Amino acid sequence: MSEELDAARAAMEKAVDALDHDFATLRTGRPSAALLDEVKVDYYGVPTPISQVGAVKIPEGNLMTIEPWDKSIANSIEKAILAANLGVTPNNDGSGIIRLPFPAPTEERRKEIVKECKNVAEQYRVTVRNARRDAKGKIDRLKKDGEISEDDQRREEEKLQKLTDEYVAKIDSKLAEKEAEVMEI
Repeated sequence: MSEELDAARAAMEKAVDALDHDFATLRTGRPSAALLDEVKVDYYGVPTPISQVGAVKIPEGNLMTIEPWDKSIANSIEKAILAANLGVTPNNDGSGIIRLPFPAPTEERRKEIVKECKNVAEQYRVTVRNARRDAKGKIDRLKKDGEISEDDQRREEEKLQKLTDEYVAKIDSKLAEKEAEVMEI
């Protein structure tokens, strides 16, 4: 009986985890190593994530550094970052360390980022509601097939609704945190 709820919980948990990842990759003016997750460097003919060819550090509030383990690929890293169109220009002082300065976004840009965050959060709310819909369909089928009683069906649907409300609240909480982070000057 509770396997429907377990499946719904797993789907909802995946949605919240994916939201965390999507929020981490949004550029807010404060650097995050997750911004470079999708950037691949041509490392001896193999597209390789930056995190696997060097150390990514955030020494200051608006600066990220990449220290490649093989100094000869510094130019390849710079090209990959420029090609990824992250909105930052890498600086290489010749020592092999690449610096990515993140300028503080304007008030208008921060509002655009908050709008993006709200859209992303709504997509994941829909994902959570879809998981609820799927689980409810399974519960309805069990009732129709005579495997559970009407009271059991009602109890399971109430549990399912509480679960849905819990995960929607988690998404709303993460959105509020991200909005506060973005609007912070």
